[in-house]
Amino acid sequence: MQVTARLIQMLPLQTGNGKNGPWKKQDIIVETTAQYPKKICISIWGDKINPSVLQDGAMLNISFDVESREYNGRWYTDVKAWKIESAGSAGASAGAAPQFSAADEPAGRDDLPF
Repeated sequence: MQVTARLIQMLPLQTGNGKNGPWKKQDIIVETTAQYPKKICISIWGDKINPSVLQDGAMLNISFDVESREYNGRWYTDVKAWKIESAGSAGASAGAAPQFSAADEPAGRDDLPF
């Protein structure tokens, strides 16, 4: 899944040691830009944490997975980012209309009937 949203808050960095070694996790709060904006808490793990992209107020393109798990009869849901880019970076405009220069236009374009 993917969302474009504005970073509104970074929660404190969490670190620890597990059976596979040290780990770190950064939770961020983003707000969508839809007609009815939604706030989402997204977790970023390990080397995916990029402080240069994670600036307050920055527009981000976030690719993520949603996963739920059960513990003691209750369900918990995580939103885990696997790629975060600045919304202005190259390749981040997937789904947007392509931009063409005059050099890209085919010869004889003026001959079209419309």
